[in-house]
Amino acid sequence: MSDSTQVFSFKKLTRDQLVAIGMLLGFALYTVWDQFFWWGAREDYSFGYLVPFFAIYVIYDRWPVIRSYLQRGEAPEVLAPPVAPVATGLTQLFEWIAYAVFLAGLSLFAIGALLRSVTGPQNPASLAIAAGFGGLLLSVVFIMTKERVDGQSLSLRSRLMLTGLFLFPALIWLISAPMVSVVETEIRVFLLTKVTIVVFNIFDIIGYAIEREGNVLLLPEGQVGVEEACSGIRSLTACLFAGSFLAAVFLDRFWKKVLLVVAAMGFAVLTNLMRSLFLTLWAYNYGSQAIDAHWVLPLVGDIGSVHDVTGFAILGFTCVGLILLLPIFNFSLQDLDDSAEVPPIFSEDE
Repeated sequence: MSDSTQVFSFKKLTRDQLVAIGMLLGFALYTVWDQFFWWGAREDYSFGYLVPFFAIYVIYDRWPVIRSYLQRGEAPEVLAPPVAPVATGLTQLFEWIAYAVFLAGLSLFAIGALLRSVTGPQNPASLAIAAGFGGLLLSVVFIMTKERVDGQSLSLRSRLMLTGLFLFPALIWLISAPMVSVVETEIRVFLLTKVTIVVFNIFDIIGYAIEREGNVLLLPEGQVGVEEACSGIRSLTACLFAGSFLAAVFLDRFWKKVLLVVAAMGFAVLTNLMRSLFLTLWAYNYGSQAIDAHWVLPLVGDIGSVHDVTGFAILGFTCVGLILLLPIFNFSLQDLDDSAEVPPIFSEDE
């Protein structure tokens, strides 16, 4: 039986590795406990309830690759295991960087936990805890994977690749934690202003009678205020989470992952702009109070106000758009060439 088919057991891990796993689980549970307050208190971060399950799923989905690195020193698709490497200056440099990240992560986590215990839930404390946990997880994975389970050394490349498999479980907590109030306010005001200006200019160009006073649009049948919920920051954070998860699970290249996350943010801004245009048009035709009117469907009943229903709809449209992008990102000319090679119906002997 080859090494790649051997069953991996946690008993093969060293005592230090098992202690590190237990420590990381403790930090993870504390991070979940800290952010649990925000997921319930703020509607725009309610997607955070999914974060622990998605993080666990990503590790589960990548477990065959993680196991292969720990057993063979390479990913499953690599046929021949590499020769045991000799320690180099570059490897030593990365190890010192990992230790520095570990100390920085531990310090951030301790500062965040101290603030949390003294002042209760607050944005800076949660961000410090999330950032600290991310640094701890990535640095510990790199530090604790110097050797395979059989005692042979892992190459620097393999250690970096193995650490990269934990990027999503380590950094996703920065999205599910609320931003610092100053930064969040700046982003919200920027988006509010841009959305209002774009909506006003579009209606003005197509000939609608409309005026603008700050973030308020004056219509013939009343006025529409572009409020915080219409800024797009809620859909931005939720779509950023959805794009990060889809990129982590379905894409195999780092540049593709980054591009999909950028596309998620672009979709969030674009769909929120479309929502603002629709709500303004709805208010223009039916009055400003019509935005808060509830839609009642047969057999379903009250499904919420026009304002809220359109908000959930843009999240759905964005997620569908990201899913439709996945085949495009995974498209390969090699796959097209392989599909074009159709085997002959009859052999030469026939």
